[in-house]
Amino acid sequence: MEILVGVLFGLIIGSFLNVCIHRMPRDLSVVRPRSFCPACKTPIAWYDNFPLLSYALLRGKCRHCFAGIPARYPIVEALTAVSFALAMHHHGATPTAFKACLFSALLIGLIFSDFEQLILPDEFTIGGTAAGLALAWFVPLDGLFARLMLPSVWNERALSLTEAVLGALVSGGALWLVGELYYRIRKREGLGFGDVKMVAMIGAFLGLQGSLFTLLIGSLAGSVLGLLFILIARKDFASYELPFGSFLGAGALLVGVWGPALLDWPRSSGI
Repeated sequence: MEILVGVLFGLIIGSFLNVCIHRMPRDLSVVRPRSFCPACKTPIAWYDNFPLLSYALLRGKCRHCFAGIPARYPIVEALTAVSFALAMHHHGATPTAFKACLFSALLIGLIFSDFEQLILPDEFTIGGTAAGLALAWFVPLDGLFARLMLPSVWNERALSLTEAVLGALVSGGALWLVGELYYRIRKREGLGFGDVKMVAMIGAFLGLQGSLFTLLIGSLAGSVLGLLFILIARKDFASYELPFGSFLGAGALLVGVWGPALLDWPRSSGI
């Protein structure tokens, strides 16, 4: 039952994320006007706005102008539903599950915003950092590095918040330093400040250990998969901008949401 609830809420939030992904990078309101076809500007009727189902029934085309609907729409809805289901399966109906669902929604929004527009909206990064720090007080992190810095402190909430602050500042600062060194050496920007803010958000949710692990996975994936994409698509190595935030987001999902839940699945299922 909890998994089903996760799927249903994931589909609803995924549908809203699609609105955010399209509008936020373009500085458009996510509230008004209601959803419309980007091609013909016709408002989308309520019966054409069911997550996944409407896309399948309409065969991926607008009912009015028959323009193609990007595959990103069902992909985002499905990914969000799976992430919410995994969070509910792993944590049950708890504040920890809520935190995991919020984190996954922010990451999915950032992954696709960066992939499509090379923009990481502040609403997701800065707003997400604030949410991660606030939730660290109520949903404790494993304060590994905080315990090393504050060995005499036994208050779990204080240690959790300290870990979240360390995760945001150290991981974000480390990525900023890498970008700054690259700029001074190569005389051109290699990392956008949006990536720094995104890593700070990840650190606020996962703590320092989780954010550093995410940086490792995201960097490796970006290097290998990005290189393959540039070669296959025959892009220019010198000028092509890699959506590094997309790789960071995928790494954070693996570290913070999918990985723990999938590892727990056989045990909790009695396999």
